[in-house]
Amino acid sequence: MLLSNITQFSPMFYLTGFPGLDTIEHWIFIPFFLMYLVAISGNCFILIVIKTNPRLHRPMYYLLSFLAFTDLGLSVSTLPTTMGIFWFKSHGIYFVACQIQMFCIHSFSFMESSVLLIMSFDRFLAICHPLRYSVIITSQRVIRAGLAVIFRGPVALVPLVLLLKTFPYCGPRVLSHSFCLHQEVIHLACTDTTFNNLYGLAVVVFTMMLDLVLIALSYGVILHTVARLASQEEQLRAFQTCTSHLCAVLIFFVPMVGLSLVHRFGKHVPLAVHLLMANVYLFVPPMLNPIIYSIKTKEIRHIISKLLSLKKVSTKSWS
Repeated sequence: MLLSNITQFSPMFYLTGFPGLDTIEHWIFIPFFLMYLVAISGNCFILIVIKTNPRLHRPMYYLLSFLAFTDLGLSVSTLPTTMGIFWFKSHGIYFVACQIQMFCIHSFSFMESSVLLIMSFDRFLAICHPLRYSVIITSQRVIRAGLAVIFRGPVALVPLVLLLKTFPYCGPRVLSHSFCLHQEVIHLACTDTTFNNLYGLAVVVFTMMLDLVLIALSYGVILHTVARLASQEEQLRAFQTCTSHLCAVLIFFVPMVGLSLVHRFGKHVPLAVHLLMANVYLFVPPMLNPIIYSIKTKEIRHIISKLLSLKKVSTKSWS
């Protein structure tokens, strides 16, 4: 009977992880473990440095701490299932756990997009209206704006994730990644999911896509302002203040747009491309952002060199 293949509530999903690569999973584990190590330790380091240094209690660093927090959340969201597949060969995940994980992954993705938008506005004011910067960008305003914009994504996601529980799911409930994504789970439902698809598309368009457009517009104005500066040295110095943020924008939005296009229109694209895009999108930005900001931010770079010199002194004293 048809009802035997359909359940109103699916208790378990199967996370494929890395199909066809079972024999070398122990080798794949190494780069993933290193990415997690760098992402979690790097973002924790930035949060601790900003928290413990009163000199860094400024709007720019509050924004950086927001970015580090979202990157940390994104890494922790995928950690249990990805490491579970590597360590314990545990591919099963309960539906409720899958809902929670996809909510966390998409929420932190939306949060990161929002933080990058606020950071672009910060750079826009710093370069285009430097005399008004300190008046407009205050610590309290940054924190309030950050919290307001950050939570718009998670609030919009709640009905999208909760509606999944009302759908029947047919046949094998196999997901191609090592974590749960809404766009994958919705394809397993054997009922009309038009509302969910349209609502999900609207959420993406009015959050992440809108953020991307506004970031592009702000950089258009920034480039126009920089081009009007008198000397090439001034132009270079002004644009260098944006390089860290621009790198963060590119490593986040380029894979995100690629993954969205692959899921929406790439039905005949090889599975390996889907896996690569999803893994790059979720694992690379949290790993690279703390490295980029540690190298390009003078104050954080100074603290790192100070810590390294203290370590050398303590090593010599012990020897």
